[in-house]
Amino acid sequence: VQLQASGGGLVQAGGSLRLSCAASKRSGVMGWFRQGPGKEHEFVAAIRLSGGSTMYADSVKGRFTITRDGAKNTVYLQMNSLKPEDTAAYYCAAARGFALTSVGREYGYWGQGTQVTVSS
Repeated sequence: VQLQASGGGLVQAGGSLRLSCAASKRSGVMGWFRQGPGKEHEFVAAIRLSGGSTMYADSVKGRFTITRDGAKNTVYLQMNSLKPEDTAAYYCAAARGFALTSVGREYGYWGQGTQVTVSS
């Protein structure tokens, strides 16, 4: 599975961005992770492409929304009320299985990062 992420950029605090991730073939679960400067790789959100159930990190609940377009094998991450601490390279990933998971090692396919920078 090849993943192509896009949509990053520079935005002021309080602003919004939408990330997209297109997969070359359908996966059961797709997710977003991020790694900020000097920080560890962390889970952001995941979605099951069948049914649309979702999972979020506590740090983004209520601000970020993950959705999918099953016909296009594409997932989106709508990010609202962005904070400077959301600054990171964001990576989309496709899981090996069909269960929602926040565990990075359970994702077998990774796209290139797209940079999100939030200025204060």
